[in-house]
This record gives sequence, structure tokens and C-alpha cells, in this order.
Amino acid sequence: MTVEGARGDVLEEQIDQWRGFVTRRRVISAPDVEEMEDHLREQITELESGGLDSEEAFLVAVKRMGGLDAVSREFAREHSHRLWKQLVLVPDAEEETGGSRWRELGVTLLFALGAGLAVKLLEVTVDDGMVVTRNLPFVILPFLAGWFAWKRRAPWRVGAVTAALAAVPALAVNLYPFQESPGPFPLPGMTAVLALTHAPVLLWLLVGVLHTGGRWRSHERRMDFVRFTGELVMYLVLIALGSMVLVGLTVAVLGLADVDITPFFAAWLLPVGVPGSVLVAAWLVEAKKSVVENITPVLAKVFTPLALLMLVADLAALLVNGPLARVDRELLIVMDAVLVLVLFLLLYSISARDPLLRPGVFDWLQLALVGTALAVNAVALTAMLTRIAEFGFTANKTAALGLNLVLLVHLAWSAWLLLGFVRGTRPFAAVERWQTTYLPVYAVWVAVVVLVFPPLFVFA
Repeated sequence: MTVEGARGDVLEEQIDQWRGFVTRRRVISAPDVEEMEDHLREQITELESGGLDSEEAFLVAVKRMGGLDAVSREFAREHSHRLWKQLVLVPDAEEETGGSRWRELGVTLLFALGAGLAVKLLEVTVDDGMVVTRNLPFVILPFLAGWFAWKRRAPWRVGAVTAALAAVPALAVNLYPFQESPGPFPLPGMTAVLALTHAPVLLWLLVGVLHTGGRWRSHERRMDFVRFTGELVMYLVLIALGSMVLVGLTVAVLGLADVDITPFFAAWLLPVGVPGSVLVAAWLVEAKKSVVENITPVLAKVFTPLALLMLVADLAALLVNGPLARVDRELLIVMDAVLVLVLFLLLYSISARDPLLRPGVFDWLQLALVGTALAVNAVALTAMLTRIAEFGFTANKTAALGLNLVLLVHLAWSAWLLLGFVRGTRPFAAVERWQTTYLPVYAVWVAVVVLVFPPLFVFA
């Protein structure tokens, strides 16, 4: 690596750490952070052109952004080994102008309308319901990716490469000669099911590249995407519940007047409204970030002990269900789903935690959750290997085995880092960084399932 490249990496790491600190200040909205970072980079470029090296330019640029506030001084006392942390400014709160807010909302609604109409067009032009279902992610998520590319001002090269990568699984699920089960009601084979369920995950991780504005190597940007994913799910659930109530009341009232809106509901509201709600929920996450940040730590603390109790019950069910070779396949599938849910809870809890706080009871509870998940994973892996030794490899068994191995590595190292944190031998930043470092492994695995498994198992 050249000296200039090494300096560039150091500068990016400094900016990432600065961004991570500023992002955790709840008085600063996400758009403000983006604007501050753009301004910081402009200042650095100007100072470097004046003869300063990258580190000097970074320090001066941060200093120019203002003086210290109480939060910055507290942060500097805890991390006094880095000079720039003593210079961070949390500026006076300035709300976005009304014009800017309405402009962003207008663009969001255009993307939402585009997603809804694209789904409706797919539904009208394609008669095969299975073809429509497997292409829904490839129709909806590009609009979300485009919205992020516009909002984050992602370089066009990043957008082009991301689109090219997304085209690969889209072509695979549509062109692979998947086999169907024989009979009067043919069903898709297992490799088709695996491809259809894993392709949206791969596409979602590619959307994350544009969520980072092209800076996908940044750990802070990846953790932002983890937070966004959890918060998006929350808003989608709230929108769905509210829509169900609203539609139910509307149907009831109009039914009394002998007006049936069911055809309109099935023909337009579902195919257009549901995809559009994804864009609206994404806008709400970005616009109302401070509101969600007050809720997420509470949700994490509520669901972590409940998830721990669930895992203990699941572990007992696995151990008392007789010889591991006779454990039901359905039970193993449910265990995988539970482990994935625990992983999401772990990621979301870590993303919602203030890394400057000392270890507490909740951190020990998280360690217990991860340890129990490891035990469940070990028992499930033993059962899978026993079944494979007795009945041989199949596509679904191999996929489940691979997923459990990927989860095993993630959870095992997370447990080790959490243990070091609660014992005071490691900073929480090490736990947080591991989560974002490991995310590309999941992208590689789902890509293997979508692209390699079908031909490997003869598309059966």
C-alpha cells in the first residue's frame, strides 16, 4: 500500500469515528450529520490543498466547526488519547427548512408511487403468480436503493456496480431451469424455494451499500444500516396495523351503505400501497430518527429476557425429543428461525446501546442470551450432522447446515467479545465492530445458496 493510501485509510477511520460520535448525539438529526460530514470533508480538502497533511487538516477542520459543549467535554475526558475528540462540536440545533423537508417528502412519494405502479405493471403483464412473487423484491427494492442513492448522493459508479450485482440473482431466479414436484398440483423444488427465500436477503444487503452512500467499508455506516433495518421493520409493523384498522373501519362503514370496495382493495390498494409503504416507512425512519432512538433501547431491554426464556425452552425441547437423529426436520427449521431472530435482536441491541456506558446487568443478560443461543446452535448442528450421516445430503440440509455454521462463528466470537467487555478487558467498540465486520459473510453465503446451490443439486 502506498503512503498516500495509508494516510487516506487513517483519515477515513478518523472521519468514521467522528461520525459515530456525532450520530449518537440525539439532538442532531440524520440529515444534519450528512451535511456536517460533507462540510467537514470540504474543509479537509481545502486545508490539504494549502499544504497540511491529512491528520492536521482533520484536526483544524473539526476545530473550525465550533467550540465544545458539555457532551463533547465528557467524551474527551473518556477518550483523551485522541486530540480530535477534544475538539468535536455539537452545533446549535437548527431545524431543516420547510422547503427542504417538503422537497424530500415529495421525492419520497414519487419513488413510492413508482414502486407501487411497477408492481401493478408486473401483475398486469405476467399471468403466472409464481413469477410475480419471485420478482417482487427485484421490483420494489430498486426504488428504495434509488431513493438512497439520491438522498446520500452516492457516486454513480457505486450505483452502477450495485445494479449489476443485483442483476445476477435476478437473472438466476428467472432463468435457472428449476424442477417442479410431480403431481396434479406441481410445487417448486427445494433449490427454487432456497433461491427465492435467499435472493431478497442478498438484494437487501446490496441496498445497504447505497444506504452507506457508497462508503460500505465504514463500520459506522454499516451499523447505521443495521439500525435502519430494525427501525424500518418497526415502522412497517405500525403502518400495517394502522392500515388494517383504517381499512377495516372503511369496509364496515361503506358496507352499511351497500358499497363493496373489496375489488378496489385487491386490485389497487394492496399491489400499489404495500410497496409504497416501504418507501414511506424509510422516509419516516430518516425523518423521525430521534423518536425511534428513544424507543429502541426500551424494546431491546424488554425482548432480550423474553428471547432468553424462549431459547431455554427450545434447548430443553431439543434435548428431550429423543435421539438427535429422530429430531423432526420441522423442529430444526424452527430452531434456525429462532437463531436468526436472536441474531437480529443481538444486532439491534448492540446498535441501540451507548458505547460509552459501563457494563451493566443488561450486558450480562445479553451474554447469557448469546451463550444459550450457542448451546441451541450446537445441539441443532449435532442433529443435522446425524441426519445427514444417516440420510445423506440434500439442498435444504446443506443450506441449514451452512447457515448454522455461519451463525456459530458469529455468535461464538460475539460471546467472547461480550465476555471481555463485561469483565472490563475490552471496549464495547470491539463488540460493535465485529458485528459490522461479519455482515459480508452473510452476503457471500446467501449468494452461494442463490447462485451455486441450484446447479449443484441439479435444480431439484
